[in-house]
Amino acid sequence: MIKSELLYRVLYAHTDMMGVIYYAKYFEYFEAGRNDLLRNLDYPYLLLEEKGYALPVIEAHCTFHKAGKYDQLLRIVTMMKDLPSVRLKLEYEIYNEETLLVSGYTIHSFVNNKTLKPVRPPEDFMILMKSKFK
Repeated sequence: MIKSELLYRVLYAHTDMMGVIYYAKYFEYFEAGRNDLLRNLDYPYLLLEEKGYALPVIEAHCTFHKAGKYDQLLRIVTMMKDLPSVRLKLEYEIYNEETLLVSGYTIHSFVNNKTLKPVRPPEDFMILMKSKFK
């Protein structure tokens, strides 16, 4: 399993009239965690784009456990539990201190960023991933 943790302070702009984090913002937090995980692997998303690849989301799920609020310091945990193939699944947990606020996942497909047709992941990416899953 590959895992990263990112701290993020909730902005006022991310809350709704009830003073809680607007539900769709959690998908942005998932994206922040995803980018952090790739960056920590020394394979940032920009490198994928430079090589002609994209990773669109083809499925997303989020379960809400507790409400997050303005100015809380969130801990975004991102996990890759399985070796990717043509698809990549990432799982997320977002905490305020030790309280689980949301959990979820996204599934991505490797595509050619010009044609948007599915492709195999870059060879160097897969070599790196295999080295992490030993």
